[in-house]
Amino acid sequence: MEAEHRRSPRAQGMRASSGETGKLVVVATPIGNLEDITFRAVRVLREADVVVAEDTRKTRGLLTYLGITGKRLVSLHAHNEVDRVPHLIDLLKQDKMVALVSDAGTPGISDPGSHLVAACMRAGLEVTAVPGPSALSTAISLSGFGGGRFLFEGFLPRKGKERRERLHELGIVTEMPVILFEAPHHLGSTLADLMEVCGEERQVFIARELTKVYEELWLGSLGEALSAPLVDQPRGEYVIVLGPRHQEHTTISEEELLVFLEQLMAKGGSRRDLATAASKKLGLSRNKVYAVLNQLHGTTSPPADVPTAGHQCPPVA
Repeated sequence: MEAEHRRSPRAQGMRASSGETGKLVVVATPIGNLEDITFRAVRVLREADVVVAEDTRKTRGLLTYLGITGKRLVSLHAHNEVDRVPHLIDLLKQDKMVALVSDAGTPGISDPGSHLVAACMRAGLEVTAVPGPSALSTAISLSGFGGGRFLFEGFLPRKGKERRERLHELGIVTEMPVILFEAPHHLGSTLADLMEVCGEERQVFIARELTKVYEELWLGSLGEALSAPLVDQPRGEYVIVLGPRHQEHTTISEEELLVFLEQLMAKGGSRRDLATAASKKLGLSRNKVYAVLNQLHGTTSPPADVPTAGHQCPPVA
């Protein structure tokens, strides 16, 4: 398919419509503190002919706070987005200015709006954005894990095979932070599942109610997280940033690993159990642990119940 590329009327040297009519404007709104709204966002919301909102009641409250009244609101959420797009396209073709907002933050990241934006681009309509607050960027900047790449997962599947597979995939991402959103009633189970696949020593940053009055930030290991106050009594909205595996975990010598495994062997257990325990504790791949175990047992291959094309972390049962 030919890539879609379109320049704005100003970029083409053409005279644009007065103001910002005939244009879809994706507007970022505060994720908590209403003072985080930008001057441009206020102007666009005031001038828009229509404000497209995930929840019109929440957006009406924001507009009231901003002193904007009598604005036409149209709902756009996961259950009606596809059906609503043709009507909104017609409004834009009538030279109307349409502002798109979500309940909080930047539309289209973990909220509705992407389908509308894509449809406008395909129709050759002008689309622009008012950048601003996002729980994603706020959390990574506060975590101390930033400075390079990161993986944004959003909300995990709630249960079943899909959830197990996604957790297993996230568990073997060790070179960059992983960012997740989570509801309070699922926070404890998600942290427990992450500990199962990544080990209790893996660092994690947890943010509750970012930018709001009761904002809480916590940094520690996954093993410690389950007893942290903001996890023990979960309330509000959470962002989890799973840190990259610490570099020092990969610098352990073979001799040190040998001593550690001998200590575990003295307590009993199968090679599979020993390898899993050492992998979680030291942040090493199970293949490396098996290689040292084989030396201890005088063998050159792992036992039959051990997968040779191993992963760094076992899947959740």
